[in-house]
Amino acid sequence: MATRASTSTGSSDPNAADGTRTGLRTCPLCEAVCGLELTLDRNDQVLSVRGDRQDPFSAGFLCPKGASLGTLDADPDRLTEPMIRDRATGDWSTASWDDALDLIAERFPAVTAEHGNQSAALYLGNPNAHSVAGALYVPALIRGLGTKNLYSASTADQMPKQVSCGLMFGDPLTIPVPDLDRTDYLLMLGANPLESNGSICTAPDFPGRLKALRARGGRLVVVDPRRTRTADAADEHLFIRPGSDAYLLFGIVHTLFAESLVQVRVDVRGLDEVRTAAADFAPESVERRTGVPAETVVRLARELAAAPTAAVYARIGTCTTEFGTVTQWLVDVINTLTGNLDSPGGAMFAAGAALGIVRSKPFRTGRWTSRVRDLPEVMGEFPVATLADEITTPGAGQVRALITVAGNPVLSAPNGARLDAAFADLDFMVSVDCYVNETTRHADVILPPPRPLQSPHYDFALLQFAVRNYARYSRPLLPLGERPSEAAVIARLAAAVIGGAHRGADGRDALSAFDEFVIAGTLHKAGLAERRPELSGANTTEQRIDMMLRLGPYGAWNGGHLSVTTLLDNPHGIDLGPLRPRLPEVLRTESRCVELAPPQLLADVDRLRSGTATAAPEMALIGRRHLRSNNSWMHNMPRLVSGTNRCTLHIHPSDVDRLGLGDCAVVKSAAGELTVDLEPTEAIMPGVVSLPHGWGHNVGGQRVAREHAGVNTNVLTDDTIVDVPSGNAVFNGVPVSVSPA
Repeated sequence: MATRASTSTGSSDPNAADGTRTGLRTCPLCEAVCGLELTLDRNDQVLSVRGDRQDPFSAGFLCPKGASLGTLDADPDRLTEPMIRDRATGDWSTASWDDALDLIAERFPAVTAEHGNQSAALYLGNPNAHSVAGALYVPALIRGLGTKNLYSASTADQMPKQVSCGLMFGDPLTIPVPDLDRTDYLLMLGANPLESNGSICTAPDFPGRLKALRARGGRLVVVDPRRTRTADAADEHLFIRPGSDAYLLFGIVHTLFAESLVQVRVDVRGLDEVRTAAADFAPESVERRTGVPAETVVRLARELAAAPTAAVYARIGTCTTEFGTVTQWLVDVINTLTGNLDSPGGAMFAAGAALGIVRSKPFRTGRWTSRVRDLPEVMGEFPVATLADEITTPGAGQVRALITVAGNPVLSAPNGARLDAAFADLDFMVSVDCYVNETTRHADVILPPPRPLQSPHYDFALLQFAVRNYARYSRPLLPLGERPSEAAVIARLAAAVIGGAHRGADGRDALSAFDEFVIAGTLHKAGLAERRPELSGANTTEQRIDMMLRLGPYGAWNGGHLSVTTLLDNPHGIDLGPLRPRLPEVLRTESRCVELAPPQLLADVDRLRSGTATAAPEMALIGRRHLRSNNSWMHNMPRLVSGTNRCTLHIHPSDVDRLGLGDCAVVKSAAGELTVDLEPTEAIMPGVVSLPHGWGHNVGGQRVAREHAGVNTNVLTDDTIVDVPSGNAVFNGVPVSVSPA
């Protein structure tokens, strides 16, 4: 279980008597951004990992994932050299970096020359959000490809939150987070931070923060179809039927208006439209859909309105449903109606220390649509639920060449079996990945990134959603040796896909050329071109980070003090203070108000309203998080697949008896079927079953993962069903049948 670390006994002196040294870095394995203290021996092997007690944000907190960073870093199954697959035999062979990139430069442009740029596609996995290379250099790859066929794990995860915030605030990255350290009341739906460590809410030691909330007299209410570890730690847990969270939230909104509890404290548009939309969702009507008693819905509304400060927070369990975007919208509607938006102790906007994307126009979706299913573009990408369609459907623009970067969509995307078959038919495929896995086994070339400890770390994305303003930069702890950096891998790949100059000084030429282009353009736009000589850093990547820090809200060129040098001088991180009100500063809407009733979301309310009287399925499938897991790529560590980290089907004992089940069962959906071991538990409500995601390791080069294969729950998820406004895949509330095996 997660713990606070003891004081380190390691020495920062590499010449210590025992030959050990201590290194500091931010953990890159989840969204909690915990500071770590690693002890390494004279051969640069990690002897121990502790939480960094001097980190002002994480204060020594450590979870099993972070404690295993050294083992994961040194995993003998990690690829260290490029791999090329012989299509005739399926055999793999190692190759030099130049030879691997030469093959890409020969084959990839040939496909796009014959079939057009739209025959290329790019898929980005969620580790890109945790890496410097993903943040700074993937855009070069996107530009090089010149295709609209962009896909990512976002549409299998948080896209509903980004769409709802984009429509309400004008920017999909302007996302309010609960001010955990000051709130008096937290209503949490579909989130389990005691096992996930938090998501789109960067909060190291989430368990400690929730404990502190209750210790100061605050109240925590958890709404979830399972009694999770987080629910066990709450003042109250409410079971809810999967996928019905939007009905519950609308019942709360209805009550706030009906009982004159609305107290808006920011400039908004659309208040009357929200009142009208909520009229049909009285607590008595939503009770039938949610299973939550009407009197409980009314009580929640009254408690939220009466609390000195309060916040509603909902996460992946609510995003990955048929009404994910409407649910996320209603979260912030309630935060606004109760006077808690942009207010201390409520839902607030973090100020990331580094300069981010500066949006000049209000957010919109559907600037173009997908070829086969006419699904709208969102944030420049199509839903991953339609990737198989684009590969398997003939015609102009059919995807024939694919690049995946740090992703395993065969296990993580809906209808994984169909996607698996589709990848086998591609003309050419490249993967940037450290493993041969269920997805990368289809690649013609695999380019492995360096080990985590060989890479720098700065959390560009995650610190935009932190519950306290903070910054920390970690230089690599281990040398690269003869291999290119992760940034150079992406930069050289970007050059290769257009048949460009991908050779030269281990990719540093392509990398530095791109960096200089970005630096010059950014400084010119800021009117600071003459200050280029002031940027410091060991390489052009660090100089870009330095520029972004200097131009950020706490930066040395913006009236503050932050720079790369400042962070290097403070290796434990810098506390930049509690969240502060930021409206209307962060708004990018045309009205310069919070748009409380975006037309796209009001239109989807009609679809929601029609389901009020719809009976819940006899059995519904939901996902499950494990403390020791963060998607499929962590399943190759013996320590992380031990104990309760099991791929079993949680089911209520009454359902086991009712259905006459034994130790295992057959689970069927519209998309497929699985035979899976049962784990009866009263912690799940009757009529609901749960499987964890990211399992099903029956192929590839991860030996430990194969020994603990489990089953791929996404054999059961239907890629034809998506959340309409965002295109997000639906993984929760999937109708299934369960029968004896």
